[in-house]
Amino acid sequence: MLRIDGRSLTLESIAAVAGGMREVALSDEARARIEASRAIVDRKAAGPDAVYGVNTGFGSFADVRIDAESLDKLQVNLLRSHAAGVGAPLDAPAVRAMMLLRANVLARGHSGIRASTVDALLALISAGVHPVVPSRGSVGASGDLAPLAHLALVLIGEGEAFSGNGRVSGAEALAKAGLSPVVLGPKEGLALINGTQASTAVLALALVGAERLARAADQAAALSIDGLRGSSKPFDARIHAARPHAGQAVSAGNLLRLMAGSAINASHADCGRVQDAYSERCAAQVHGAARDALAFARRTVEIEANASTDNPMVFVEQGEIVSGGNFHGAPVAIAADLTAIAVTQFATISERRSDRLVNPVLSGLPAFLTEHGGLESGLMLAQVTAAALTSELKSLAHPASVDSIPTSANKEDHVSMSMGAALKAADAVALATRVVAVELLTAARAIDLLAPLTTSTPLARVHAAVRDVAPPRAGDHPPSRDIEAIAERIAAGGFDHASGISVN
Repeated sequence: MLRIDGRSLTLESIAAVAGGMREVALSDEARARIEASRAIVDRKAAGPDAVYGVNTGFGSFADVRIDAESLDKLQVNLLRSHAAGVGAPLDAPAVRAMMLLRANVLARGHSGIRASTVDALLALISAGVHPVVPSRGSVGASGDLAPLAHLALVLIGEGEAFSGNGRVSGAEALAKAGLSPVVLGPKEGLALINGTQASTAVLALALVGAERLARAADQAAALSIDGLRGSSKPFDARIHAARPHAGQAVSAGNLLRLMAGSAINASHADCGRVQDAYSERCAAQVHGAARDALAFARRTVEIEANASTDNPMVFVEQGEIVSGGNFHGAPVAIAADLTAIAVTQFATISERRSDRLVNPVLSGLPAFLTEHGGLESGLMLAQVTAAALTSELKSLAHPASVDSIPTSANKEDHVSMSMGAALKAADAVALATRVVAVELLTAARAIDLLAPLTTSTPLARVHAAVRDVAPPRAGDHPPSRDIEAIAERIAAGGFDHASGISVN
């Protein structure tokens, strides 16, 4: 059971719930805060003053006063009108993460929602009811209004949901799960949709994949450098202490430990080569810079996951409801763009190492890592695939956060594009993972060809992990399934501990 309190979600707990942890509930402290803020909303709703989102319209209709008899209908109309998303739906893990994040925001007690409504949202997670949430339609202005509206419609028995193996109406999904539709009160519709939880959910899960990719990238680099008979000296701790970027030191330490004790490395100690190519020698610097970017993105996601992103916000101590702009997705958008840039760095340097491995002039190995060149093409096209994906990644790395387009009759005259940035980051992680998978495949083949010389014990374990899903085969065969199998293992965290030593 995960008890949420609005303050302590981590990237790991988000990933756990997204991946199928079923039971989530409010903490007692959060329940008390929610009930206190709801009392303020009820009092304001019954009073004479205009309060945005409680007894007024929304966006450019903020100046339109709504009569008391229509306040509940106002909230239902908000969900219906804002469910304007299009395109392929988000997958179940992203939707589960969205529901968790939205509930955690509500748990902070600044939203004025009823605790029973939050309980109903958490019940969807526990019951495995996943609203159909189209992936396109948010500019990250007043948060992710369209995606969250699609999610919230299922709570009131409307919209659509995935339940079991099918796509059904929201009403049917609730009935199958033994749940009842929520009847919304004042401000509750707005409390359910005003915030960045769609883009934060997508980015959080992309970031989990990016951190797994970072660990796999160090192992791929070490295996490649050993296969290319490169030097481990550039990873000497003294070099990196002299330029004390945290991520650089981590990657250098990983590479040094991974290569320690390699007989391949020892065999060319006196070969006369003065310096290796940058894709080998500067691996720690490039990987480290990407790691530091991901560390920034993690901090941003964990702050956002435990932040109040509503408008207006309820402040119980002062008995006030105050309008602001915490729904703006700029922090998420910038972190997502940085994530896409970071994983592109892993890919661009990885593709260069793969190219060196298949090029006999640069590697000293058989062309395209086949001993029957001409009759066989070996891993020629695997490297081409890495090149194609790397080129596509360069487009995905262009930031979405630098764009803005006015919406809502120019009331929302600066928007964040956080959802577009997060979706782009997720695509970038998937592509970069496949690029590193190509490197692991080519590097493993290089180690095969260098026998009877052996690599280090940690890298032998990495090699075995590759061969576990991509076994060596005689002659040419389609590399596609090998690349995908290795990529799937990276994405699942299967290379986090493959070497048998601590790879941070």
